[in-house]
Amino acid sequence: MSFKTILTVTGPDFGNNDINLTAELCEQVDAHLSVLVAAFAAPMPLVGVEVVSELWLQERERDMQRLEARTMAVSALLANSALSVDVSSEYSELVWGDEAIGRRARYADLTVIGPNVLADETLREKTIEGVLFSSGKPLLLVPDGSSPTLKPKHVLVGWDSSIEASRVVRESLDILVGANDVHLTLIDPVEGEGHHGAEPGADAAAYLARHGAKVTVDRLPSFNRSVAEVLRQHAIDVSADLVVMGAYGHSRLRERIFGGVTKSMLDGPSLPVLVAR
Repeated sequence: MSFKTILTVTGPDFGNNDINLTAELCEQVDAHLSVLVAAFAAPMPLVGVEVVSELWLQERERDMQRLEARTMAVSALLANSALSVDVSSEYSELVWGDEAIGRRARYADLTVIGPNVLADETLREKTIEGVLFSSGKPLLLVPDGSSPTLKPKHVLVGWDSSIEASRVVRESLDILVGANDVHLTLIDPVEGEGHHGAEPGADAAAYLARHGAKVTVDRLPSFNRSVAEVLRQHAIDVSADLVVMGAYGHSRLRERIFGGVTKSMLDGPSLPVLVAR
């Protein structure tokens, strides 16, 4: 699909790097830029039964003032932009932060997480969980030092025949069709109707080829390495500009307990990663 509205999230004390790189992505594809300034309230301490700390109330007031100031600063930053732009803010309880961000992400085609948010553990986790679990839309992670583009020449698709992989391929179809080459990558594929089919990767490659994508199927052994490690190395080997993969094939609780490919890829991306669930 085409990306006509792209959202990025920032915090009250952040710089403008994430906003600027997202604006550049919007310019590439002639998209509307949406910016959400998000802040989370500290949990309410109880001094006694139904007694609220005065210090906590003062802290909330300072938080909201900082949020308002940052929102105004972002609006001023983008006031003369040639892009179509909107800026909004959200102050929510920490426990509901992911849902608040997810609700906003429902009105965008893509959410971009840049280096500033990736470096902030709380906002990173709330944004990733909110977008993937509460918006139904894809997410692009852009690590520090990488060169993000929505018109990559070389793309690696992590394919495991899951619903999530199918969805992210559909969401990124315009990107895949426009690339010079797409490496559909399967790690330790298993033949059979309930797994990867009689010829692993063939059906997915045919689907993409019918849309005009230039596809190569790469079936790789893990040799006891993690799937994330194999994908990262193969991305380097094929000079990928972008990795595309499905996210969280298991339940969120199971992923939190056992980790998984999604967590490994999102915790330390070395190049831009586009994910969807």
